[in-house]
Amino acid sequence: MAKASDLFVAALEAEGVEYIFGIPGEENLDLLESLRTSSIKLLLTRHEQAAGFMAATCGRLTGRAGVCLSTLGPGATNLVTAAAYAQLGAMPMLMITGQKPIKTSKQGHFQIIDVVDTMRPLTKYTRQIVSAGSIPARVREAFRRAQMERPGAVHLELPQDIAGDPTDARLLPASYSRRPVAESKAIAHAARTIADARHPLLMIGAGANRQTTANCLRAFIDKLGIPFFTTQMGKGVLDEDHPLWLGCAALSDHDFVHRAIDAADCIVNIGHDVIEKPPFFMREGKRKVIHVNYEGAEVDAVYFPQIEVVGDIANAVWQLGEALTPQPHWDFGFFDRVREALAANIDARAADDRFPLTGPRLVADVRRAMGDDDIVCLDNGLYKLWFARNYRCRLPNTLLLDNALATMGAGLPSTIAARIVHPDRNVLAVCGDGGFMMNSQELETAVRLGIDLTVLLLNDNAFGMIKWKQQHEDYPDYGMDVSNPDFVSYAESYGARGHRPASTAEFLPLLRKAIARPGIDLIEVPIDYSDDDRILNEEIPRLSAALQSSP
Repeated sequence: MAKASDLFVAALEAEGVEYIFGIPGEENLDLLESLRTSSIKLLLTRHEQAAGFMAATCGRLTGRAGVCLSTLGPGATNLVTAAAYAQLGAMPMLMITGQKPIKTSKQGHFQIIDVVDTMRPLTKYTRQIVSAGSIPARVREAFRRAQMERPGAVHLELPQDIAGDPTDARLLPASYSRRPVAESKAIAHAARTIADARHPLLMIGAGANRQTTANCLRAFIDKLGIPFFTTQMGKGVLDEDHPLWLGCAALSDHDFVHRAIDAADCIVNIGHDVIEKPPFFMREGKRKVIHVNYEGAEVDAVYFPQIEVVGDIANAVWQLGEALTPQPHWDFGFFDRVREALAANIDARAADDRFPLTGPRLVADVRRAMGDDDIVCLDNGLYKLWFARNYRCRLPNTLLLDNALATMGAGLPSTIAARIVHPDRNVLAVCGDGGFMMNSQELETAVRLGIDLTVLLLNDNAFGMIKWKQQHEDYPDYGMDVSNPDFVSYAESYGARGHRPASTAEFLPLLRKAIARPGIDLIEVPIDYSDDDRILNEEIPRLSAALQSSP
């Protein structure tokens, strides 16, 4: 007979779990003792929300569910934002929470809330384990649900008394499974539509960010020569230095890429997830849109594809590539003009020497400092638009941004997780002052764990995105300014190094030095968003509209 918590940990080991992030409580003590003698490392964080962000990021980077742990009540509720982050962002993650004894309890309702029901709308699967014998099935099903398409968050509650019970239950092995493939008639219909078009265009979304899919897409594009663009969370699936890349739809309309979209008469939408902000607005009668995804389309007022190819994405792309050959009537001349104009626009602002730094110059310098396989992890703020639009990714998962929940506070925890998953790569957190302060305590976690990383802290002493929105909507500037600590001293108080460049010219050499050496460096940089409303909402629409013509 084994103790239930030992069986639970053995089930986690059988699923390949290497790390658990979190903060245990007294209701987790049996589980904690079982972890102590296991192969799994417990990585103690300073807040459960950060633990959830770390677990979700591990899932995002590996395709295997990351795991986080908390106690009952307030510990569990601190995981709620991370649950939504993983669920909306399609990141496989398992949350384990404790609970008071369920067979007998002498503490009334102290700290007790219904965590399972709390998690129900935020997860793919949530269960309380009510007997030791059910552990193998519950753990296996939780991982299966978390990792199957579309991936997301799952939750298991292990009560204190159940964790200590004896059991002779045995683990359940994982089953062999393959995703269904798209039906041949749907492939043929989509292929005919693409072949008949004059100006076909590919859009690559988050669902295409799988290794096999990326390989099939590269072969598809190399064979057919059809230009492509990405959503924010589709960045890096294909090399954005590719001569057929037309940009990222960081905005929903009026950028250079949207002029190509307007000119396209057929858009092949590979792996788009409507959880992202719309990369473009569909307009009835304008063009055919082909939805290629693991599941059918979720139709709304701005997305209503006429053709759906449902099944494994990589296989569908392969089938389409086999069914198509380059067509002599395809005309990509206008798309070439869009690509050249976008590149010129990005390059023109990359040399802006003003200080405080502007978003475009910041992105250009970060791109110069980071290697092709290095990882940039973004928190959420106005700078995210500039990174999505201007930062060219060479490889998948080298720009981790969240365009689903778009929560603040995830930048630093996700960077810690990225370094744990990829200890051979440089990692950079890019955070605004607002988002950084929401989980800045995790600097201590990084220092304690001996993790090498760099934090780029963009300081405007405000919640800058909302100030920008106020400006754009002609509201007065109100309520968004904050007072910040001395961030250099703050970093040093944790045992990290702190820096504050005094000019734009100082920034890039300092960033390169910080990235290249071990330890933790925080670089505080003043950022200027004052011109962004004019650039994004007036200048770019005007310049891109000048390209508009019949292709």
